[in-house]
Amino acid sequence: MSNMICLHGLTPEQEERIRAAAPEWSILFGRPNELDRSVYRDAEVILGWCGTAAEECLQQDSKLRWVQLWSSGADYMPFAALQEKGIMLTDAGGVHPVPMAETVFAMLLAFTRGLPWAIRNQQQRSWNKEGHFTELTGKTIGIIGVGHIGTEIARLAQAFGMRVIGVRRSKRSAPYVEAIYSLEELDKVLEESDVVVNVLPKTDRTLRLFDEVRFAAMKAGALFINVGRGTTVETDALVRSLQEGHLGGAGLDVFDIEPLPEDHPLWSMDNVIITPHIGGNTDQLKERVTALFIENLQTYLTQGEPARNVVNYDNQY
Repeated sequence: MSNMICLHGLTPEQEERIRAAAPEWSILFGRPNELDRSVYRDAEVILGWCGTAAEECLQQDSKLRWVQLWSSGADYMPFAALQEKGIMLTDAGGVHPVPMAETVFAMLLAFTRGLPWAIRNQQQRSWNKEGHFTELTGKTIGIIGVGHIGTEIARLAQAFGMRVIGVRRSKRSAPYVEAIYSLEELDKVLEESDVVVNVLPKTDRTLRLFDEVRFAAMKAGALFINVGRGTTVETDALVRSLQEGHLGGAGLDVFDIEPLPEDHPLWSMDNVIITPHIGGNTDQLKERVTALFIENLQTYLTQGEPARNVVNYDNQY
């Protein structure tokens, strides 16, 4: 009998659906601290990942063949070790676009309608009407990384009457995006955009891509939103651009060091909105991941490999 481990706290109904998809398998459900470490080496399939899995499932006698991640990013995974053992890896790309896109627009609307300023005034019981207010309509948004999440951001941006341009590795056209550019043409997108949204994954090519030169290439007063990976941004350069007034503001959900240190200057900047890497959090996440996992599980059982979101080890996503 083949063994499977599902590491996240699923509902009884979701557990039953997984059992129904693989009735001949032995399936363990539980959080990492609830399972004995001895069960990991016998698992052929794992939904989720944890430190114990990393220690046990990469041993010589491990039976692991496929890992389905709970996250859309896979950059924290041991790519070389997984590839060497021939273990297939799938991420949860496609389950986060709605909350991530709504996080982006929560930040953008907060900036354009002065909500951080209003909240500070409310805390002081101050009826202060001063402030700078603008609109998203008519602005150009540059989406850097037009994948599942980027496409949903583009859809909402178009609904707000924004002009949408973007960057993606393949340069394939995308719905709701007027023009697609390659990563080598990034500066052109930065120069044209009133809002720059970074949705890039962590790869060797994207490491500290947004540096002093790139921030200088952006329009004066532009807004910068990062919901991709913190390592794609040279944080000191971002701070300087904000302090010097070149950037109008930044909405940041991810950072190169997490948690962000308590003494970091970003915390005290009036033109910065910080969320603690929760942009993809939603009460719908478990259901979406369960549906994706079951779809991949069905093709794994019938064809020997999952159908969706297979991570390319060479591309690192």
